[in-house]
Amino acid sequence: MQFIDLVQIEVQAGQGGDGIVAFRREKFVPAGGPAGGDGGRGGDVVLEATTNLQTLLDFKYKRRFAAGDGRRGGPKNRTGASAPSLLVHVPCGTEVHDLVDNAWLGDLTAPGQQLRVAVGGKGGFGNTRYLSNRNRAPEQCTTGHPGQQRQLRLELKLLAEVGLVGCPNAGKSTLIRALSAARPKVADYPFTTLTPNLGVVRRPTGDGTVFADIPGLIQGAAMGAGLGHDFLRHIQRTRLLVHLVDATAEDPCRDGAVLLGELAAYDPTLLDRPRLLALNKSDALDADTVAGLAARLSQHLQQPCHRISAVTGQGLEQL
Repeated sequence: MQFIDLVQIEVQAGQGGDGIVAFRREKFVPAGGPAGGDGGRGGDVVLEATTNLQTLLDFKYKRRFAAGDGRRGGPKNRTGASAPSLLVHVPCGTEVHDLVDNAWLGDLTAPGQQLRVAVGGKGGFGNTRYLSNRNRAPEQCTTGHPGQQRQLRLELKLLAEVGLVGCPNAGKSTLIRALSAARPKVADYPFTTLTPNLGVVRRPTGDGTVFADIPGLIQGAAMGAGLGHDFLRHIQRTRLLVHLVDATAEDPCRDGAVLLGELAAYDPTLLDRPRLLALNKSDALDADTVAGLAARLSQHLQQPCHRISAVTGQGLEQL
């Protein structure tokens, strides 16, 4: 399945129905008078969060959503039928922005949560509305009001409690495979994950924690370099970050500093979030080298360093 987390759509609420001109002429009714009913209200466009969707892929093929129009009024003061609201389902974790003024409209995080993004037009008045002592037989009515039209930007931010962050090939996908039932692609040659992966890590009590494997970040990711800028939004909802560093990298301390710099450039509040530092691929080096590297990394980044191996399982229980 293709992972799409940013789309632009157009929504059009329904137009209100027209009012009509009608008169009441009945036997045994000496004074009939005007009897034109009002038009019905146009349908609203409502977004609703659902757990049945995991991506915004559906909006790649359909970008315009229009609600129905209200019905015109009827004789005998009958009001036209109002159109039902158009319900558009989006994945949980979708943020909605107005494209014109970049206004934030809402955040749909819970299943069943709804957000009205376009308001239907009001129905027009029938000639009954214009009855007065001076005008006993009004012949005017009004047309229905147009519905609200909007250009929207939908951003999907994954709902995960723990985010795995690191430079490309730090072993994030291998780690989430070792901790959960998620099966992202891993191989014995260098490449980077192209889409975020979610995995549920079970505790001995039976409940679970959702982990997100975020594509690797390179220097300049916060400014749009590489893939990081597209996926940094997914760690904004996480409660804890696991900072993964490759022990076999040319300069692990520099890699760790680069990632912290990119987090700060994208959103400075991310540095205030609880964070664990893990030195991965410890099985590829001898114990003394790993111990010295962990000590330097801990001193450089000012936090304790866990030595782990996602392949052999070393240190994963403690992590």
